[in-house]
Amino acid sequence: MFKVPALIGITAILACLSAAQAQQPADPRLAVATQAYAALPETERKAIQADLIWTGHLNSAATGNFGALTFRAVNGFKAGRGQPDGQLSAAERQELARLAKTARDAAGFAVITDQPTGVRIGIPQKLLPKREATATGGSRWQSTDGKVTLDVSAGPATEPLQAIFERAIAVNPNIQRKVTYKLLQPAFFVVAGETPTGKFFRRQALGPTGLRGFSIGYDKSMATTFDKVVTAIADSFEPFPSGPAPAPVPAQAVPGAPPIAAVPAQPATERFGVGLVIGKELVLTARAAVDPCKGLKVGSRPAKLRAQDQASGLALLDVPGLPASAVPGVRDAAPAAREAVVVLAYDGTAAARTLVALPGEVASDAVLAPLQLGGAGSPVFDRQGRLAGLVTANPLDKGLIAGVAPQRNHTIAGVTQLRAMLEKADAKPAAATTSSELSTGAIAEAAGKSVVPVACGL
Repeated sequence: MFKVPALIGITAILACLSAAQAQQPADPRLAVATQAYAALPETERKAIQADLIWTGHLNSAATGNFGALTFRAVNGFKAGRGQPDGQLSAAERQELARLAKTARDAAGFAVITDQPTGVRIGIPQKLLPKREATATGGSRWQSTDGKVTLDVSAGPATEPLQAIFERAIAVNPNIQRKVTYKLLQPAFFVVAGETPTGKFFRRQALGPTGLRGFSIGYDKSMATTFDKVVTAIADSFEPFPSGPAPAPVPAQAVPGAPPIAAVPAQPATERFGVGLVIGKELVLTARAAVDPCKGLKVGSRPAKLRAQDQASGLALLDVPGLPASAVPGVRDAAPAAREAVVVLAYDGTAAARTLVALPGEVASDAVLAPLQLGGAGSPVFDRQGRLAGLVTANPLDKGLIAGVAPQRNHTIAGVTQLRAMLEKADAKPAAATTSSELSTGAIAEAAGKSVVPVACGL
C-alpha cells in the first residue's frame, strides 16, 4: 500500500520555485527559531503560517512544521521591522495577525463545506461572488468580470485515475497550454500550468465515495495580488473531510508581552534514507544516508556499513536476517536526457514512513523529481521497470510549495556506477528486457518489495 501525501498545489508558486527553494548553508538562527516555534501549540504555529500566506510572504501550506520556508517568510515580513532571526515579538505577531485579517476580510475568505460535493474548501466570497451549480453536479464560483473561475467536483470513479491524469496532461495542438507541474499518486493527482494569458491548477482525489477535486483558473494579470489567495484556497482544501471545519485561531501574543522565548537548539538524533535490497542480508544505498552514523537500521533490523565508494556516492549495508530479494534488471545504457522515470522513495517520519512512487525526468547525472528530505538512496527506474540510477544527494529541507514537494534536481549514480557496485557485492541483477511502457503503479508494484527504509542514528 502506498501512502497518499496531503498534497496541495498552485501554478503561480510552482513557476518560481527555483529561487524559493535554492539550497543554502545551515543558518544557526534557523535551528534556534525552529526550537522556539516547536514550543508553541500546533494551532498557533499553523495560525502564524496562515497569516504569512495572507501577507504574501509564505508560498506553502500551513502545516505547523517550522522550517526554512517559514524562517524566510518570517524574516521577509520582519524586513525593516527587526532582526532577521526568524522569530516574532509580541508586537510583530499582532501586526502580522492584523495585516492578515485585513487581507482575509477584504477577500471575504471563509472555509465552507460544499453541500453538492461534500468537499471542504476556502472560498474568497467577495472576490468570487457568482455561485452556481455545474451541469455535472458540482459547484462553480466566479469573479464578476469572469477572470477567475473555481470549480469543485465530485462523482463516481468510473475509470482509473491514471486515465484521467493522462488526459489532463495530454498535449492538444489546438490549445496553447503548458503543463508546468504534474504528479500522479495511487489516490490523487496534481496538474498545474499556464496558457498565454492565464494560469491553472487541478487536483483530483480518489476516496471511498468516488472522485472529488477542484480546479482554478485565473488571468495572469491578477497574479501579483491573487497568488496568495490561491495558496490559501489550496491550503484549505479537504476532498474527504472528517470532523467540523477548523475555526480561525487568534494569535496568542498580546501587546506588551515578551517575545517568543528561544529554546536552545537540539541536534537531530536521526537521519533517514532509502535502500535497495540486492541480495540476502545486503542493501545498496547512498553514502549521504549512512555516513557518519552511530547506528544503522533497515526497517526494524540493525544494519552495518560494509563498504562505501566516495566517487559514486554509493554504500553497501549488511542486514542480518533480511530475506533475499530479486535484484531488478539494470539498463544497458544511461537514460536519454529528459527521459521519463519513476523514483521509489519513502516519506514521513520515523513513526510512519511509507513507500511512495514519484514521477521524474532524467537531467544529465541527476533526476528531476519532487523528492523530500530523507530521499538519499532512492532507486530510479525507467518506464520499462529497469534500474536506471540511485539518488545519492540528500535534500536539505522538506520545503513544500503550497503543500507540493517541488521538482528539483537530485544527483544520481548512473548505470555504470551501479553495475560496478553490484559486481563488488557479487549481486546478480535480473536480465533487463525491453518491454512496453509500464504505469507508475505497475513499476511500484514490481520493484517496491525491494525498496526499504533506512535510518541513521546520529
